[in-house]
Amino acid sequence: MSGRFRLLLAALGWSCAAWCQAAPDFGNARVSDDARYAADQVVDAADNQGFPFAIVDKRDARLYVFNAAGRLIGASAALLGSTAGDRSVPDAALHQPGQIAADERTTPAGRFRSRPGRNDKGEAIVWFDYEASLAIHRLRPAPAQERRPARLASSSPDDNRISLGCVVVPVDFYESVVQVVMGQGESVLYILPETRPAHALFEMLGMSARAD
Repeated sequence: MSGRFRLLLAALGWSCAAWCQAAPDFGNARVSDDARYAADQVVDAADNQGFPFAIVDKRDARLYVFNAAGRLIGASAALLGSTAGDRSVPDAALHQPGQIAADERTTPAGRFRSRPGRNDKGEAIVWFDYEASLAIHRLRPAPAQERRPARLASSSPDDNRISLGCVVVPVDFYESVVQVVMGQGESVLYILPETRPAHALFEMLGMSARAD
């Protein structure tokens, strides 16, 4: 809802409680401009439809998890697809992990209805694109040369591109935040584009820029 419409409601003496969405609450967390913009759009349009939601800022390699009211529950560095790009390859899920070509290892941008589930090993995960076998999941054992724990712990997002396309977070963050907020039922995941400005996603969804 635009600031102009809020003022109009006030001028008419109408209560804003039933119409206005509260601004996203980030607390004291460090937040990128793109993630803040995205959260503003989601909350202002109530696009999460009463569900918890999360934002992946691929450029900053971070995952932000919110409750249904738009309060940030937690944020973490994340490992993402090793290849930059905003589209998933249609048949990548049909390949064995070792057969997925380098240019197919992308984390797609978009709005996804995510749901908890389990992978073929029985591990709890949060699917965001089941057909492409893409999910949010905890850090798993991997070859030492991939340095996945070190990549997650580094201060730079430049070395966080190593997954096959899934969003990978530290074990404790998955268990204390993702599992608690997104692992109990449906949620909405917004993965921001990296080949286009962040606002392009919301324009595609028919959500205009927020006016304050």
